[in-house]
Amino acid sequence: MITTVTQKNMVTVPAEVGRQLGIKPGWKLDWQPVEGKEEILVRVIPDRGELARRLLGAGRKFSPDRDAVAELVAERAAEG
Repeated sequence: MITTVTQKNMVTVPAEVGRQLGIKPGWKLDWQPVEGKEEILVRVIPDRGELARRLLGAGRKFSPDRDAVAELVAERAAEG
């Protein structure tokens, strides 16, 4: 998709791209020029609330109630 840079160096994210990547108002975009090329790498940075939602429960697998060593031994035994 092609967009146009305005006189104030502003660019509109195409609606289809925004929907596909889940970009919402307030999110930031990190613009990085690709060295040696006329290209730009754009990375989506969600707002802090979205990042927190993504991390919610991520540490459950490290719960002190689980025996990670026993689980690993069982996993390796099942593999072969």
